[in-house]
Amino acid sequence: MKFSVSMSVYNGDNYEYFDLALESVCEQTLRPDEVVLVVDGYVNDDINRVIKKYQEKYQNFKVIQLEKNMGLGIARKVGIDATQNSIVTFMDSDDISVPERFEKQIKIFEENSDVGIVGGQITEFIGDISNVVGKREVPYTDEDIKEYMKKRCPMNHVTVMMKKESLNMAGGYIDWFCNEDYYLWIRMAQKGIVFMNVEETLVNVRVGNEMYQRRGGIKYFKSEAKLQKYMYDNKMIGFGRYFINVLERLILQVLMPNKLRGWVFRNFARKK
Repeated sequence: MKFSVSMSVYNGDNYEYFDLALESVCEQTLRPDEVVLVVDGYVNDDINRVIKKYQEKYQNFKVIQLEKNMGLGIARKVGIDATQNSIVTFMDSDDISVPERFEKQIKIFEENSDVGIVGGQITEFIGDISNVVGKREVPYTDEDIKEYMKKRCPMNHVTVMMKKESLNMAGGYIDWFCNEDYYLWIRMAQKGIVFMNVEETLVNVRVGNEMYQRRGGIKYFKSEAKLQKYMYDNKMIGFGRYFINVLERLILQVLMPNKLRGWVFRNFARKK
């Protein structure tokens, strides 16, 4: 089963982390048939050197240059639309995939023809990959994933591999401030797409205090609240669940200080 990897990079990314992320993708036990990298606007010489290294080393390494920085949501959509194979997977520019990641996910598709999307667990680390500070666990089965979706995002987006026909059936990748992935899973569930998550860690995710800052603020809250309203309007959740979801996000994303938010995410928001 041929598959493509969609990635993006922008000028603010650390070139050393970017190099490690690309290496973890290109040196898998089951190597991708295509890597599509979207360069989101101008990038510095260090990042360009990394890109050139992989262009020279891998024939299936495709680069798309955007004239100006468009943001992660749009860059990811451009990358996905440019992929040539029937299965596509995501990767961020500073995370590290485990060596057997793609092999495990493709095996799921080969053994379960009805499955349209496969993700897995993540560990979170600061600095060195051995300095693990957390793990985000998500449910495994289609039924549990769709039930969990009513409360929180049920997939770790950086681990996701999906059939493009399933993606297209749900309307494709649509920009939604900081919540493009959650919005996509919801629409895929509405279309009856079968979900699955493997029990093992597939990606080691680089985190820091700034990650928890990005998960706060009134703009982030409004985006989340709007998504909850979408589920309520489409009868995926009742009013009680909608009210609790919005209230929890108001407390966590608007009323809570950054330091406390980080502690809550690490100790409570990372469990099933």
